[in-house]
Amino acid sequence: MAEEVELNPKQKKEIAKWFLLNSPAGEIQYVAKDLRLVLNDNEVYDEAVSESFPIYNKSHMICLQMPAGAGDVLVTSFGELGENEYLDPRTAQVAIVDHVKQVCTEVRPATDEELPSAYVEEFRSALDVEILKYVGEAYPKGVCSVYCTKGKEVEGPGFNFELVVVISACRLSPQNFCNGSWRSVWNIEFQDDAQVLEVKGKLQVGAHYFEEGNVQLDAKHECGDSTLFQSPDDSAISISNILRHHETEYLASLEVSYSNLPDNTFKDLRRKLPVTRTLFPWHNTSQFSLTREITKELGIGK
Repeated sequence: MAEEVELNPKQKKEIAKWFLLNSPAGEIQYVAKDLRLVLNDNEVYDEAVSESFPIYNKSHMICLQMPAGAGDVLVTSFGELGENEYLDPRTAQVAIVDHVKQVCTEVRPATDEELPSAYVEEFRSALDVEILKYVGEAYPKGVCSVYCTKGKEVEGPGFNFELVVVISACRLSPQNFCNGSWRSVWNIEFQDDAQVLEVKGKLQVGAHYFEEGNVQLDAKHECGDSTLFQSPDDSAISISNILRHHETEYLASLEVSYSNLPDNTFKDLRRKLPVTRTLFPWHNTSQFSLTREITKELGIGK
């Protein structure tokens, strides 16, 4: 019997971080609670959660409520200003976040340096309005935000800048043993010299079903498109239509794929055998040639 090897604190921390970072949507708190018991080492546990939670929260683009009814803020790398500080462009406020508790503790007004110029803000706010309409129709529990990630200092025509649309939607029902999430990130390059908008999207769907089992889905998709550089309102409508088209198309393709799972995919995972849709006759296996060959080879019944 092999001798058991005791893991050092660093190894334990890395293993704990792996479990935390791979937690399905809405389940990291449950995983952390179990890990505390398994590790039985508060120092290792505290290090693992302090390093993992910020990464998890940003990658899952969680939505937190700001104090005093100030609105909601999405925790994303696009709105990250400093340690635990995240910009909400819609309200021009900065939320201070406790990552481990997953709560917003304070809010402060954003400074002029943290916000885009008036020219870029025209495009950003117009797009935000259209995306809000789309998300309200398409995702019952969806939230969204539009950030300026490049060229926020641009004061007028003649220069390029970039906006990012983030859409996040969760449907958490742990009491029914299922959780799911939708995340999409759209980069829009406003190319003034070419009078073109280049749109690139990354979509991710996650689902976890764990009633008497453990089944997970993690599907990813990338796509691209382009449209003309127009006025803020017209550009916003064009971009919103592009997002609607690609996301609807991807959802439809997922529905088709998974509706074919029972008849196609699962069958491909099995060894090819005739499909008779009848129970295997264990009481009379001699009718199969394989049974007769085994009987003959082993000399059974002689």
